[in-house]
Amino acid sequence: MTLPSLAERRGLLPIALAVVCALPLLLAAPASAHHVMDLTGLKPGPLTGLLSGLAHPILGPDHLLFLLAIGLVGIVHPFRWVLALLGCGLVGNGLGLALPGFPWIEPLVALSVALTGLVLARRLPPAVLVPTFLLHGYALSGAVIGWEPAPIGFYLAGLLVSQSLLLLVALTAVRRWRQNASSAAVSLTAGLLMGLGLAFTWSALVA
Repeated sequence: MTLPSLAERRGLLPIALAVVCALPLLLAAPASAHHVMDLTGLKPGPLTGLLSGLAHPILGPDHLLFLLAIGLVGIVHPFRWVLALLGCGLVGNGLGLALPGFPWIEPLVALSVALTGLVLARRLPPAVLVPTFLLHGYALSGAVIGWEPAPIGFYLAGLLVSQSLLLLVALTAVRRWRQNASSAAVSLTAGLLMGLGLAFTWSALVA
């Protein structure tokens, strides 16, 4: 068994750091509350709705990891993908507001992280990630069921801004790392995504 070269070890460093950062997140179930109103006790309003929309994808580890992992899967036209994914997310938001209560939504959202790992491992095509954004949009809309229309509008605007910025980071910085990473680093990353996705799924099921 040959040891990895210096270049390969350097390529694995960002992944090791990501694992260290992800471990505390695994201790908090993705299905638990990661909502500004839940954390602060504030009442829904335009400002709190906007802040909650901005923060919600960041405070949810499964949402955050899925969005950042999009940059790993060999997308050819990144900005077209941003529009397609955001469009699916908005459709999911609308479905979540109109038809709330779909069972198993949080485990399915968590499982999408593992799905990203399968895409990275070339077991599935990248296009399968587009409909998974519907699930994420649906799940994110559940936090505002029962709100007045104005706070909901500000919340959705915050979501759109937050997810757009995260996707741009994924499709620039993360994608650039993917293009320069060794095959060993990519394989390890795919395995980690699958493992973390399954861990998130289990956490959502038992929460």
